[in-house]
Amino acid sequence: MTLQLAEAAETLKLPHLDYAALAPMLILFAVACIGVLIEAFVGRAVRNIVQLTVGILGLVGALIAIVKRAADVTADNAITAAGAVSVDKPALFLQGAIVLLAIVALLLIGERTLENGGPFVAQAAITVGSEADQRQAKDEPGATEVFPLAIFAVAGMLLFVSANDLLTMFIALEVFSLPLYLLCALARRRRLISQEAAMKYFLLGAYASAFFLFGIALVYGFAGGVTFAEIDSALLGSTKNTGLVYAGLALLAIGLLFKAAAAPFHVWTPDVYQGAPTSITAFMAACTKVAAFGGLLRVLYVAFERAQWPYVPVLGAIAVLTMLVGAVLAVTQTDIKRLLAYSSIANAGYLLVGVLGGGQDGLSSTMFYLAAYGFAVIAGFAVITLVRDADGEATHLSRWAGLGRRSPFFAGIFTFVLFAFAGIPLTSLFAAKFAVFGAAITGGQTWLAIAGVITSMILAFPYLRVVVMMWLSEPGESTPSVSVPGGLTAAALMIGVVLTLVLGVAPQPLLNLASEAANFIR
Repeated sequence: MTLQLAEAAETLKLPHLDYAALAPMLILFAVACIGVLIEAFVGRAVRNIVQLTVGILGLVGALIAIVKRAADVTADNAITAAGAVSVDKPALFLQGAIVLLAIVALLLIGERTLENGGPFVAQAAITVGSEADQRQAKDEPGATEVFPLAIFAVAGMLLFVSANDLLTMFIALEVFSLPLYLLCALARRRRLISQEAAMKYFLLGAYASAFFLFGIALVYGFAGGVTFAEIDSALLGSTKNTGLVYAGLALLAIGLLFKAAAAPFHVWTPDVYQGAPTSITAFMAACTKVAAFGGLLRVLYVAFERAQWPYVPVLGAIAVLTMLVGAVLAVTQTDIKRLLAYSSIANAGYLLVGVLGGGQDGLSSTMFYLAAYGFAVIAGFAVITLVRDADGEATHLSRWAGLGRRSPFFAGIFTFVLFAFAGIPLTSLFAAKFAVFGAAITGGQTWLAIAGVITSMILAFPYLRVVVMMWLSEPGESTPSVSVPGGLTAAALMIGVVLTLVLGVAPQPLLNLASEAANFIR
């Protein structure tokens, strides 16, 4: 009886939790739950400002916890929660990048919700009731549920980049994906296209999650476990059933490459970027990209590093296809948001070039690229939120003709951002592309660097076309005005622009930080 009680006690023993290492995630999950309670108990008149304040404070608290953990030289790299979470240096770098980008994106989201007639609204409020009720709903500030949804998504992203086994990674994937599906459907002025985009994103995301889960099952059948250490040990000690593990890795890659918007799993990206509220699109383009590639890096560099020779040619072909699809189809776009969507696809290809470079250079250059791209893309979408007419944002490219004559300051800012996307020197993405292409050459993947340079030249054309249209065309009657940004949008825009410039002029400090952080633990 005593022996049975002892065995039961051992079975029911709670896993050890390193609360200092888990603090950023715990803070954000708590803040998201508080946000739900605010929705239930705080009046509508002050709910916007309360939600925004709580959200920003929560993100700042999480960032402080991350910085404190990274700066604590006595703190060991933690594998905690029964081996489910690995808070090592790459995880801290990626978590810090996600939280910083989320703070800037939340400023942009907050500006739009605080406006009367902003892009967010409770859908039922404008589709039912009397005309007076509908007018009142349109005059009220936007739907504040965007804040807890966004914080839940960020918390899931932090867990995703630090997951140390495939099941935890799957749970984190769903935690940050489900809020994004809802956030994409909250555009008021474009209800139908927004809901259509959310439905496409949800359905395709469900298929991608199913592939990921089936891949977990195949890998478990090979390794007898789902932790990255067990998979690595199984690859080291076994030459049997290798087809099973490679099939499992292929299915896992489908789920991860879908989130990264890599071809041929990119088809959701243009529709979702166009249909979602622009501030949500900025949030997704910056933060989701970091989370997706953070998870991919951990899977490839920790769990499947010993299987490198079979997957590098396949992922290399996907990288070239992604760069070509993004660059070529960007040329044909007539909507500015769809243009930036195909730009995001092409940048996923450039990031894959860094991933396949391998070693410390590949890891550090990819992490630097993720941070640089995130701030640039938020700045780009922040400008798009300002170009408006009576019907809302003017995203058709023909409407941007002559914008430089009508609003030279903001046209100049957008020109700088487009130059950054094109990889012009003295911008952050020039330094980022130089780093990932250099890592590819060092890692023996020169062909990928050549493909990256060629597609970068192709992709420069649609960017320069927009610049020419803004500055060398005469403004027409349909040319929209640029609304004066509120304090939050101005802050988000300036942070993005300044960091895009600073990381282009002086990239070395962040490159050094990324290099120091480029060391996964197993």
